[in-house]
Amino acid sequence: MSRLLHVADGPYAPPVPAHELTVTAADGARIHVEVHGPENAPAVVLAHGWCCSTAFWAAQIRELAADHRVIAYDQRGHGRSPANPAYGTEPLADDLEAVLEATLAPGERAVIAGHSMGGMTLMAAAPRPAVREHAAAVLLCSTGSAGLVASATVVPMRAGRVRTWLTRRILGSRAPLGPVTPLARRILKYGTMGPGSAPQMVDACARIVHACPSRVRHGWSQVLDLLDLDHGVRELRMPVEVVVGSADRLTPPVHARALAAALPDCVGLTELPGLGHMTPVEAPDLVTGKIRALAATYIPSARGERAVLAEESA
Repeated sequence: MSRLLHVADGPYAPPVPAHELTVTAADGARIHVEVHGPENAPAVVLAHGWCCSTAFWAAQIRELAADHRVIAYDQRGHGRSPANPAYGTEPLADDLEAVLEATLAPGERAVIAGHSMGGMTLMAAAPRPAVREHAAAVLLCSTGSAGLVASATVVPMRAGRVRTWLTRRILGSRAPLGPVTPLARRILKYGTMGPGSAPQMVDACARIVHACPSRVRHGWSQVLDLLDLDHGVRELRMPVEVVVGSADRLTPPVHARALAAALPDCVGLTELPGLGHMTPVEAPDLVTGKIRALAATYIPSARGERAVLAEESA
């Protein structure tokens, strides 16, 4: 019945950052930021989803930090970022813009990866000057731009008003999740992960999600319920790759396909058979590989570093 905020060992245990900082957003919200990896390496920025934290990206951070500068931050109210009364897509965009401005040098380009609400953050922030300046390429994992509640398949019944009503009540519940028990793991696995997810994956996600305060979970559920970011998708003019699990009950593949069709420069859509909503945890090697490939392709310094390493190993 542990209340541990994340697993303490194994591949999903968060690595110790090289350094940490607190960034202040436009409305005064304080955002916790972690930086991993070599100081002058190609940059990667990671934005997690609803009810998660930087710990969600543990597998990606562990692998990428060997030769990338990995910047991960807690969305407001999540992880070590204090709760703030401002809920909405514009505050999410404010936070991302503040993180980019605080951690990247003027003109420095990075790959930005967003999972679920992190992907929605990118859509909301797409027109912002900091995103235009710093985003070399984007990876969108398990996300959507509108109509999330009506399309979710968490409730196993035919689509329609009754299912939408029930889904809204479940996702918007104010009830505390309580300790991580075997039953809690089974419920979380059903709602957010594929049926073949390994127990260590389920446990890692359960501890992260259960650590999110119920008031924060409820507040952001209302934002997701009313989400309408189709306009932001069209503003993501840099190369964007999309990843989704075929068994995703929260943002089913219909959303990924709509994103791929609407993006000005979609460079790939990957549907992962049998995987659920937590793709960075369920398919860590694939998601890490996508981020690494985007950096190697679209960040000039990454291409140069890769060439130097190839020469050194020859």
